[in-house]
Amino acid sequence: MILPYDLMARLQNGFMARLKRLPVPHTTQNLAIASILLRHGFLSNVTRGTVNDADPNAWHQASEPHRRIWVDLKYRDDLPVLSKAEVISKPSKRVVLTPDDVRRICSGQMASFVKPLGMGEVAVIRQGGGNKVQWFEAREALEKGLGGEILCRMR
Repeated sequence: MILPYDLMARLQNGFMARLKRLPVPHTTQNLAIASILLRHGFLSNVTRGTVNDADPNAWHQASEPHRRIWVDLKYRDDLPVLSKAEVISKPSKRVVLTPDDVRRICSGQMASFVKPLGMGEVAVIRQGGGNKVQWFEAREALEKGLGGEILCRMR
């Protein structure tokens, strides 16, 4: 399983290198996190493709190791929209939040050693296990009354 810090590092390095488009490994987790970032305005586009190109038609014919998710990085006034990405839950220390803890971090209070979310900041929460894993932004999890493992935060 590819851990979320790989995606966070690739995104931050892509922004520092001023890349327009960036390929990341195709996993369900990377696709879920990229779609959350797209919905919240940190990315301008997310497309499936291959190692060579962001062509969705070629993605269907490609073998699994050659599949990629192509993300278009977003800049405003020549500055990256995503200024910082931070991993919270690590393999050595998993951080799991209850629905009450999610409410606390969304309302400006600290919970389970997790700092509260600031303005324009998003956090990704993984809920469930096995084949029924879902990824939510913290405020979406709050609306649904869900808790789970908090993977990362971006601003």
